[in-house]
Amino acid sequence: MSIYEQVKALAQERGLSLQTLAIKAGMGINSIYSWQKKDPSISRLTKVAEILNVSVDSLIGADTAATTKKSQQVDLNDDDVIMTFEGRPIPPEDLAYIKRILGSSDDNAKSN
Repeated sequence: MSIYEQVKALAQERGLSLQTLAIKAGMGINSIYSWQKKDPSISRLTKVAEILNVSVDSLIGADTAATTKKSQQVDLNDDDVIMTFEGRPIPPEDLAYIKRILGSSDDNAKSN
């Protein structure tokens, strides 16, 4: 899979158009489309990877299938883990809310 195809697939998974992704990365609106013919610079690729919350290696296909499919579960109580959404850290108050929701859904599942 080409870099362009990989970026396009990941953007779609996250509900982003390539134009929106380009704007969020500080690039021209049609910049990513040009990647169909010419590989991007590492700086542009790094910006896109940050927004998609993936490694540059995964965008260029350097990840193996094993590392690509690794578990994406985290311990919500691990203070060393920085959870992000759309490449930005989740604020502590939102994270506390998420923990409460997930904690209560576990409690509900146990009682059923």
